[in-house]
Amino acid sequence: MTEPTDVAGTQAVAEDDADLRASDRRLGECIRAIRSSRGMSIQELGRRTGLSSAMISQLERGLTTPSIRSLRLMSQAMGVPIARLFDSEPALLASPYIVRKAERPFLRLTSSGVLKELLSPRRDGVVEHYELTISPDGASGSDFVTHEGHKAGYVLSGRIRLWLDQLPYVLEPGDSFLFPGTLPYMFDNPGKEPGRLIWFSVRET
Repeated sequence: MTEPTDVAGTQAVAEDDADLRASDRRLGECIRAIRSSRGMSIQELGRRTGLSSAMISQLERGLTTPSIRSLRLMSQAMGVPIARLFDSEPALLASPYIVRKAERPFLRLTSSGVLKELLSPRRDGVVEHYELTISPDGASGSDFVTHEGHKAGYVLSGRIRLWLDQLPYVLEPGDSFLFPGTLPYMFDNPGKEPGRLIWFSVRET
């Protein structure tokens, strides 16, 4: 006797995989377009970021997804806010000041276990803010990062472990933080359920 198959579940997984591949392709196209507009070769971008040329090539072809750290390194090397990497053709918003939930651009960083949704209506402003959903065992990356400006956030649900200058702080719903971007940091989810938080990046003017 054959086991029954979950046709609807299988179809849903296939659709999710197709969405992820499409998202990876859009991200890769956006990275390539910005790099080309800067007159920068893959080798030059690799030298500036410390990422291998092979990795960047795979990213641009949509064959893999970057970590948040890799996105940050590429945005800094190309001189653009990280929000510019969310979509090659941003949707027109009904208002320059409002972002409806259904209009949010997002990046699903499957290798990091992070879903990053852009909440800012502008992609070139001083303040960028996001809603991050971090899967259990998900993380911003394997290394600490630093950059100019400040970081701030507020935990909505689950547990988030924020590492600041090698020290871990486990944050729960209602906890918040603010620190200079020059302080080495990373974050991960040590819990058994997804963690959600609002994350702010404030650039120096």
